Amino acid sequence: MKKRDILTPVGITLGFVMLMFGILASGGSGGVLSFLQISSILIVIGGLAAAILINFNLDQLKLTSHVMKEAFTKSDTSLPALIRLFVHLSERARREGLLALENELEEVNDPFLKKGILLAVDGIEPEVIHDIMHAEITALEERHHKGRLIIEKAGEYAPAWGMIGTLIGLVLMLNNLQDPSTLGPNMAVALLTTFYGTVLANLVFIPMAGKLENKTEEEIFFKQIVIEGVIGVQSGQNPRILEEKLAAFLSHDMKYKADEEAESSLLGDSIHEA
Repeated sequence: MKKRDILTPVGITLGFVMLMFGILASGGSGGVLSFLQISSILIVIGGLAAAILINFNLDQLKLTSHVMKEAFTKSDTSLPALIRLFVHLSERARREGLLALENELEEVNDPFLKKGILLAVDGIEPEVIHDIMHAEITALEERHHKGRLIIEKAGEYAPAWGMIGTLIGLVLMLNNLQDPSTLGPNMAVALLTTFYGTVLANLVFIPMAGKLENKTEEEIFFKQIVIEGVIGVQSGQNPRILEEKLAAFLSHDMKYKADEEAESSLLGDSIHEA
């Protein structure tokens, strides 16, 4: 299940607010309005859109909106909870057999985890399970890379089109050298396209691509734990040994939090029994 990630919109908004504050604090004549130039915006946005259309096919472009939405969401998966689930599955498998795990599938929402449990129930060899699930991770990584590539390319093209707009403005300015009073304003307008392109690249596209890459790494890390857990359950590992093995994937802070949760759970059970 996914939740809204407020850090992405907050970061973008904060960036634009700080830019506006810097412009207003400079005390220049015209303020924010002096940084608005329709022709410069059209050059950057239009050129960027044209370059993206040339670079990618229609099927890839259809993924753009979905990929960008992913930068505004986050997964609420808990690694300690996942480890506790595998300990529970291991205990039940050793007590009642692997076929008993079919009853646990109704409580599992993650398709990758459910697939792994089904493979274990079917009695597939651990090596085969590892190969099947690892192949799915490889395919997922490739899909995510292709989707993220559009955002990355936008981050590359935006500053370039800003520079192209600046060159256009400089050519027009040099054609009007007979009026020295227009040089300053025309130079300011010419530089605005570089400003737009640079801001779009470094405040929107490149950070968004970075967040998507981090999300992919987190998802792959989660799936690697799932693979180890499924193989441990299928091979009949001792639940405590499996727990220690999977706990190696947790950071120190996550282990401490998991221990606190386990301790509070045990304390609650003791009070209830009393």
